[in-house]
Amino acid sequence: MFKIIKTLDGLLGKLEYALLVLLTAALTLILSAQVILRYFFSSPLFWAEEVSVQILISATFIGVSYLLFSNKLVRVDFILENLGKPWGAWLNKGLQLLSLLVLLVLCYYATEWILRPEIKADVSPTTQLPRWYNYAVLVVSFYCMAWHQLIKIVLPARLVHSEAAL
Repeated sequence: MFKIIKTLDGLLGKLEYALLVLLTAALTLILSAQVILRYFFSSPLFWAEEVSVQILISATFIGVSYLLFSNKLVRVDFILENLGKPWGAWLNKGLQLLSLLVLLVLCYYATEWILRPEIKADVSPTTQLPRWYNYAVLVVSFYCMAWHQLIKIVLPARLVHSEAAL
């Protein structure tokens, strides 16, 4: 059972990594094209800045989820290390549980927010695409973060992904 859960978590981590690479490449291409078209041809892309901001925000939230998966989030852990093995391990599990609860609350409110009619009706001024597509990345990222945090709590420490996850 643990092997299946770890495999699913690893697949989600690989998907997040692939999305990060794709979003970074898209952002680079769009901004490079914008600079070339604006300064060499005096014909900028009218949608480039808005789409770039949306891609950057998406990459940020997906990136935080990936960092949670790969245990590379920045954390201050000098208290945990100075408490010793049993107390530090218990406090660490407690903090992981608290993090999971916070993420689940964020998932609930983000889902409730994105399902509102006024949010679904909001349209981007330049691309005319519904903005809830972009907002959905935030919600899905919260769910992915909650999944990764749950895996850290449920799986034994030896089975959780290391820093060299991918």
